[in-house]
Amino acid sequence: MAKQNVAGQFVDILVRAGVKRLYGVVGDSLNPVVDAVRRNAAIDWVHVRHEETAAFAAGAEAQITGKLTACAGSCGPGNLHLINGLYDAHRSMAPVLALASHIPSSEIGLGYFQETHPDQLFRECSHYSELISSPKQMPRLLQTAIQNAVGRSGVAVVSLPGDIADQPAPERAAESALVTSRPTVRPGDAEIEKLADMIDRAQKVTLFCGSGTAGAHAEVMEFAGKIKSPVGHALRGKEWIQYDNPYDVGMSGLLGYGAAYEATHECDLLILLGTDFPYNAFLPDDVAIAQIDVRPEHLGRRSKLDLAVWGDVRETLRCLIPRVKEKTDRRFLDRMLKKHAGALEGVVKAYTRKVDKHVPIHPEYVASVLDELADDDAVFTVDTGMCNVWAARYISPNGRRRVIGSFSHGSMANALPMAIGAQFTDRGRQVVSMSGDGGFSMLMGDFLTLVQYDLPVKVVLFNNSSLGMVELEMLVAGLPSYGTTNKNPDFAAVARACGAHGVRVEKPKDLAGALKSAFKHKGPALVDIVTDPNALSIPPKISAEMVTGFALSASKIVLDGGVGRMLQMARSNLRNVPRP
Repeated sequence: MAKQNVAGQFVDILVRAGVKRLYGVVGDSLNPVVDAVRRNAAIDWVHVRHEETAAFAAGAEAQITGKLTACAGSCGPGNLHLINGLYDAHRSMAPVLALASHIPSSEIGLGYFQETHPDQLFRECSHYSELISSPKQMPRLLQTAIQNAVGRSGVAVVSLPGDIADQPAPERAAESALVTSRPTVRPGDAEIEKLADMIDRAQKVTLFCGSGTAGAHAEVMEFAGKIKSPVGHALRGKEWIQYDNPYDVGMSGLLGYGAAYEATHECDLLILLGTDFPYNAFLPDDVAIAQIDVRPEHLGRRSKLDLAVWGDVRETLRCLIPRVKEKTDRRFLDRMLKKHAGALEGVVKAYTRKVDKHVPIHPEYVASVLDELADDDAVFTVDTGMCNVWAARYISPNGRRRVIGSFSHGSMANALPMAIGAQFTDRGRQVVSMSGDGGFSMLMGDFLTLVQYDLPVKVVLFNNSSLGMVELEMLVAGLPSYGTTNKNPDFAAVARACGAHGVRVEKPKDLAGALKSAFKHKGPALVDIVTDPNALSIPPKISAEMVTGFALSASKIVLDGGVGRMLQMARSNLRNVPRP
């Protein structure tokens, strides 16, 4: 039997770490690794059309499963294409191992064809980025990379020259135990007591939640009920905290709605739970603030803190709840619930036009119909730009649905690649890519990946023939729109030419039927919906500082769709509010 080479050993270690797929594009320096994947039945090679897609797909799979995933790029330009998707995965705290194959080891530093220095180039978008320079070094270095990716929740990069990958693996290499999951982290008793004392002394407490509340829904609800606190959330906290929440006051930030802004500014104590909310202009500067986060580098970097608590949200709340006194005064909570319901009533009633006849179709209407028709456990991948607005306001979470996007990195073209990674985790689960025409066309080549692997992703294309968010940025800056118009093909015809189901929708009356037919189709499908480019969005509170560098509009257009569902929940919550 032929002796195992370094590439084979590399792939074996990935398999032991739980990696099921390696996303990438083949290339000469990667050939030994790709061949090792071919010979290993426990792992698959996923051939995408662009390495950026590979990184986005791996990041999405990691976010869905919570487990280590992997992607790869050949030397020079190949692995450089990974970098944008890796930035997104790293900022989303997705555990991803990236293999950056390299030029022949004897040529490094001599200006060889396609030479770069990947071990240096990827350092800013990873916790760990190192070069393998000998076969004996590989097992320990790869193990260290895996432990960085999993233990610190982010990207680790291994650079491997193709000639070293093809060399014989060292004999009797130790099979060390691998870290494949993270522990829970709880604060010390002193911090718990300090936070409990702050809560007991405060009359009005507000909780503001981010993605760090994943898995802590029950604890947050119990905590809010005990201290009579309104609960707001950031965009990445929406899917984890909004559903089944009698204390919900909506979302703050540039895509916000409801009374979350007021609740965070009118309290005595604001507690930030697992959020690295970047828009400090929406945070108060005149109330006491405590922050709980499992990543200590997040503590205090967005606002001045009165107390920093290092710990996992769920474990911290489990320690905290028995130590705080139950509050009996719920006047602040009730006032915020009334404000929230009133704000939603206002935006729903503000819309008066007949949406079932308006052409071009209102994108809000598309999102609301999509919300109604999609499965209760669907995964939505969302393009950056106006699709973020429609998903934030109209896709209703329920504890089973997932909504992922480039919410921290803000990259275009993320939705389709993320849908690929999400669908590979479960072919029987509905995956919907909410794509804009600009983002979709940027990496449109990987629609062919859906066809090649017969992935049943449903691409719902919001086609306004423009870079809508950029046009709004220009509008608020007092600039005429320029360079934002897209001359698009019939994307449905393109989808059919690729061998997928494709339908174009130009009239509202045809929308529901088109979506239903796409959802029933067993393979990949694209619904090209011609939408109104003049649809605008505005957050609940704005200032000149908030406007800078971001798209805000001069009008509110909100339909009775997903926001209508939020209104129904808000009305339901008001039943618990005492009547005067």
